Amino acid sequence: MSHLALFLFTLLVLSSSCCYAIGSQNNRTVLALASRIGINYGKLGNNLPSPYQSINLIKTIKAGHVKLYDADPETLKLLSKTNLYVTIMVPNDQIISVGSDQAAADKWVATNVLPFYPQTRIRFVLVGNEVLSYSSDQDKQIWANLVPAMRKVVNSLRARGIHNIKVGTPLAMDALRSSFPPSSGAFREDLAVPVMLPLLKFLNGTNSFFFLDVYPYFPWSTDPVNNHLDYALFESNSTYTDPQTGLVYTNLLDQMLDSVIFAMTKLGYPDVRLAISETGWPNSGDIHETGANVLNAATYNRNLIKKMTANPPLGTPARRGAPIPTFLFSLFNENQKPGSGTERHWGILNPDGTPIYEIDFTGTRPVSSFGELPKPDNNVPFKGNVWCVAIDGASEAELGQALNFACGRSNETCAALAPGKECYAPVSVSWHASYAFSSYWAQFRNQSSQCYFNGLARETTTNPGNERCKFPSVTL
Repeated sequence: MSHLALFLFTLLVLSSSCCYAIGSQNNRTVLALASRIGINYGKLGNNLPSPYQSINLIKTIKAGHVKLYDADPETLKLLSKTNLYVTIMVPNDQIISVGSDQAAADKWVATNVLPFYPQTRIRFVLVGNEVLSYSSDQDKQIWANLVPAMRKVVNSLRARGIHNIKVGTPLAMDALRSSFPPSSGAFREDLAVPVMLPLLKFLNGTNSFFFLDVYPYFPWSTDPVNNHLDYALFESNSTYTDPQTGLVYTNLLDQMLDSVIFAMTKLGYPDVRLAISETGWPNSGDIHETGANVLNAATYNRNLIKKMTANPPLGTPARRGAPIPTFLFSLFNENQKPGSGTERHWGILNPDGTPIYEIDFTGTRPVSSFGELPKPDNNVPFKGNVWCVAIDGASEAELGQALNFACGRSNETCAALAPGKECYAPVSVSWHASYAFSSYWAQFRNQSSQCYFNGLARETTTNPGNERCKFPSVTL
């Protein structure tokens, strides 16, 4: 998960909006994939089970497909003993070499596919992860090599007689310039012709999928007062009608998906199939992250599975009846993911394998049959002061490094910690680090700084200061 840029919604008129046809053989394959919800298996945590234990857990929850963020040989070998479909990934930092040299692509396939396939049921190779969400000079080199890398991987697979593995790349919604209303959906100008056009031509020519990381949580949470939570959770009785197309929407996910369909249509590729490479809802987060709680996560994911496993497939208003292979994000909460608190709280399982909430990947269990969950108190924005303090039990050595970082950016940040100043005492690394974290966060939050500091900090609504030392705070 990358993670994730905020965006607007919008999309174009689709002339053939009522139907979506594909060949019968491919249709059976897609239906099989779509009817068995997949899970994203990330490993950015220092408390996660082994691959062996994790794969057993994936089998226990009855997921039909597992998506990896690499091509780890141990995991792929273990997966050969299962009936799980498998997706593997070419890392972002290898795209330039694979895209510029067929020999490098051949070597990647020889190392990461051939030793395991077909015993391990590899169905997708994804080249990179949200590579269009970044725009440095190095990133733009990756953009230029993205489709060439995908072509070379396909060439290598076909040269070895492998035709069942589809190649794609997962993109975030920030690839769109606009997405609301859905009919105004359009790709960004810097991407449309140089990247998206050749990408869509490739996907269309190889009968592959446009993989999309799509999170209704993010557009909803940008304005939770005026946006309807029930609409984002598939629970609303209200509808939205696109003024250009007349298409009627009952949930936010369909709006987002159709905005991409209309964006593809504008470039001349109305029939490229969609797959959801990541979607989900955070089960917790920082104090200021509205709506991130277990009840909302369970509600979203349960309703999502119900929708995506419906038989016949429901599709979206612009493509009724189209099956959409879908991967839930994610298997575990990953405690080493950087960024705000939600980044570390998308899992359906605790590290010990116990469920954070009940979920049925087959979609056969009625949503109403699950037990009640605690009512959340953060579905409306928090109002008040928030401080950023050191977590309990952090090592003094790590806190010392983070303290030096926080104090090093500006002379003002830690001026009150100087000997004789109001916050100098008590003289402890934890106290000084907490002051520095709060001061730094208050100064630079508007520049996207997070209360994280390599996992050493947390938000609190309890004032950590005293009569002599006033800690800076963020007012929400």
